[in-house]
Amino acid sequence: MRLEGALYPWRFRLVLLLLALMVGAIVWRIVDLQIIDRDFLQAHGDARSVRHIPIPAHRGLVTDRNGEPLAVSTPVTTLWANGRELQAAKAQWSGLAVALGQEPKTFAERLQANAEREFMYLVRGLTPEQGQRVLDLKVPGVYAIEEFRRFYPAGEVTAHVVGFTDIDDRGREGMELAFDEWLAGVPGKRQVLKDRRGRLIKDVQVAQNAKAGKALALSIDLRLQYLAHRELRNALVEFGAKAGSLVMIDVKTGEVLAMVNQPTYNPNNRRSLQPAAMRNRAMIDVFEPGSTVKPFSMSAALESGRWKPTDTVDVYPGSMRIGKYTIRDVSRSNGPLDLAGILIKSSNVGMSKIAFDIGGESIYALMQQVGLGQDTGLGFPGERIGNLPNHRNWRQAETATLSYGYGLSVTAVQLVHAYSVLANDGRNVPLSLTRVDQAPDGVQVMPADIAETMQGMLQQVIEAPGGAHRAMVPGYHVAGKSGTARKATVGAKGYTENAYRALFAGFGPMSDPRIAVAVVIDEPSKGGYYGGLISAPVFGKVMAGALRLMNIVPDNLPPVESQELAVNTGTGGRI
Repeated sequence: MRLEGALYPWRFRLVLLLLALMVGAIVWRIVDLQIIDRDFLQAHGDARSVRHIPIPAHRGLVTDRNGEPLAVSTPVTTLWANGRELQAAKAQWSGLAVALGQEPKTFAERLQANAEREFMYLVRGLTPEQGQRVLDLKVPGVYAIEEFRRFYPAGEVTAHVVGFTDIDDRGREGMELAFDEWLAGVPGKRQVLKDRRGRLIKDVQVAQNAKAGKALALSIDLRLQYLAHRELRNALVEFGAKAGSLVMIDVKTGEVLAMVNQPTYNPNNRRSLQPAAMRNRAMIDVFEPGSTVKPFSMSAALESGRWKPTDTVDVYPGSMRIGKYTIRDVSRSNGPLDLAGILIKSSNVGMSKIAFDIGGESIYALMQQVGLGQDTGLGFPGERIGNLPNHRNWRQAETATLSYGYGLSVTAVQLVHAYSVLANDGRNVPLSLTRVDQAPDGVQVMPADIAETMQGMLQQVIEAPGGAHRAMVPGYHVAGKSGTARKATVGAKGYTENAYRALFAGFGPMSDPRIAVAVVIDEPSKGGYYGGLISAPVFGKVMAGALRLMNIVPDNLPPVESQELAVNTGTGGRI
């Protein structure tokens, strides 16, 4: 018998040729993938094994104007787990739970519910020592990553200004939120190799270095902040007040030197935090400023040219009827008052009569120029603008109420800013919560001579007989004005019964004004409610401490001859 292949030799050669072509194609593909186009296989291999682990960026340091730290970032350890790997180590779950400070039964239920997940947080924000103790247990599937946690050395004293970050180190309140992009930095990347179960095989290289956030120097002086915090807190305790705010600024540069609120909170421990305590009342709460705006109404009168400081107004009998409204004075006066006397007695009747003469429009214009009811430009999250009403036709009731501080709403920051204009000889300097290296030029919004006249009048408000003596500062001449405002009813018209805000705003020293301070105390319940009684002492104590801390030369010391005479006669005390 003859073989099939022998009868048809071309078939055999065809099969050999096809086999050779197939082998050649395979060899060519191998060469192509391994040598010529190797990126294809490498990319697919990397996709299954190469991973990029983020490198956290160090958040920028926040300091006060003198370099004292207000917010710093510290390294912490975060533990995470691969739920699938942990299922093979159930015998170690109880010990792991104890090391993490968690209840074993609850911890086991949580791991069982996440059995199919390859990533889950076990605990975040441990100290490196605490994290290492857990890792030393060598539980399969438990891993660690390095993160940063924010710490606030001044605690509750600067909480409302600095704010805080969340667990992912993102700004959530205060300057931490306002300057989040500036402080945050840029995370880096580390390239690693992992097996199919997600276990780390090799740390290959740093693909991108982390870029630390930039430092931020605030305008706050921590020494003055502590001083203001202490005095405001003591006042709230003494007078049984509900809340309070105090703001201090440098009248030359517009820098906010201190800003405190009560109640406050500890940003390092927010587990029992009440939302109301987080509110920066100095920037967010608006109120009717009462008699503290009378100096600006008086300034408008002087600027109109129709009034001089020596002019008098008859305020007898201490009340005045306008339609269905009655304007009353708290301090009764039997005779005419000059302009300084109207401020000293805080006469609503006298201020209203002046306002009727010059018109509500001129008062509105000046209040707007000094920043009442206007945007401060600070850019603080949640800051309120308030309201300064402007009417097409100014009726007597609207003119009168505006002149003595009702019908408008302002913040404590706006109030102290307005007083800084008077202290700075009528020049409006923009406010700043960050340190200013060079004083801005500002804008002249009031004639300098009128501002200087008002400075003298406000000095008399404190030092004259019957003035606000509780605001006096030993060794210095200071100026200011008290105010007492009824609280408006929330959600309805009218005012709340027996609910007041005690106010005081002023500046000093009078030889060359440097500091302006505004104090707002909400609903005092013990010892009275008038601004001259409640808020004026806080102003005096804070101003006294601030002038000394800033080494400002006293301008109200007794003459040297008087001091020597007191020593020689034995009345000056022991030496």
